[in-house]
Amino acid sequence: MPVGPLTTAGYERAAHTQLPPEIWDFIEGGSGLERTLAANREMFGHYALRPRTLVDVSACSTTVPLLGSELRLPVGIAPMAYHRLVHSDGETATARAAGRAGAFLVAGIFASRTLESMAAAATGPLWLQLYWLRRRDALAALIERAEAAGFAALMLTVDAPRIGRRMRDLRNGFAVPPHIRAVNLDPALMATSHRANAGSSGIADHAREQFDPSLTWSDLAWLRERSSLPLVLKGILTAEDARIAADHGVDAVVVSNHGGRQLDGVLPALAALPEVVAALPPEVPALLDGGVRTGTDIAVALALGARAVLVGRPVLWGLAVEGEDGVLRVLDLLRDELEHTLALLGRRTPADLDGTVLAPWPTA
Repeated sequence: MPVGPLTTAGYERAAHTQLPPEIWDFIEGGSGLERTLAANREMFGHYALRPRTLVDVSACSTTVPLLGSELRLPVGIAPMAYHRLVHSDGETATARAAGRAGAFLVAGIFASRTLESMAAAATGPLWLQLYWLRRRDALAALIERAEAAGFAALMLTVDAPRIGRRMRDLRNGFAVPPHIRAVNLDPALMATSHRANAGSSGIADHAREQFDPSLTWSDLAWLRERSSLPLVLKGILTAEDARIAADHGVDAVVVSNHGGRQLDGVLPALAALPEVVAALPPEVPALLDGGVRTGTDIAVALALGARAVLVGRPVLWGLAVEGEDGVLRVLDLLRDELEHTLALLGRRTPADLDGTVLAPWPTA
């Protein structure tokens, strides 16, 4: 019997062979020289693990609480646009797989399936990600629909007053294919994203046209007035912003550099995590987004103070290769690896992970 991929890297290789080059570059690419993109992964190699022995690990659990939900896996699927670029079922398949795995899905504002269809497919928590658009009426309508569909939280991306210089997209003159749409928004609002021009990116042109770069902390009150859902800020990298976020009553933050797709040269997300966690009050959890590829990566992030992690590109790899079952397989691999790591560390649950698990990786 043939054996499928045994790691997320195996799904990466398989997806690379199946996807058109310009779609692969859109998914995989970072900004600038892609230093931060690479550093997100490399940072995990800076840590060694310190296992404890003679601990009863006959029963280990990967369950964590998060914003009123009990997750069987401390993983959320990061907000990513246009899942139908890699599979015709798009976000409905991703939502079904997340529920089956005991994870949660953060639906992107530019999802290629409707909020209502994702809610109908999901058996786990759904959150809605927002960019701060110039069209406040479009944001308000999305929030209203998300609440009506049973979404559990709002996630505002705060590191994108404009889109980073994603060189692969510029070289490819990338634009969203006409048959793939951000179906939850007015087509007129999205028209620029479909226009391909040599040396430019439809994604960046659309962001310049539609994103409002005047967003400040005071604008969070507008969101609070329109929704009672928990509010999560994605894109926090400093203790200073973490403290301001807590002062503004946010319910959680995501330590993220946008997968290396915004300002190249910023800190790897894992490197920024400890200072953000230290600046937050205990009741405001931090999540980590960036570079997670294994269950051991998850354990390292949790030991540094994250409550959960977001996983992006590996989910799209699984979706491209095997649809819903591929996403489920990626999430199951992460859970199996995390449970295996817990057992060999002598820790029974994610709550048992702390800084004593880690040491700096020795250098020559």
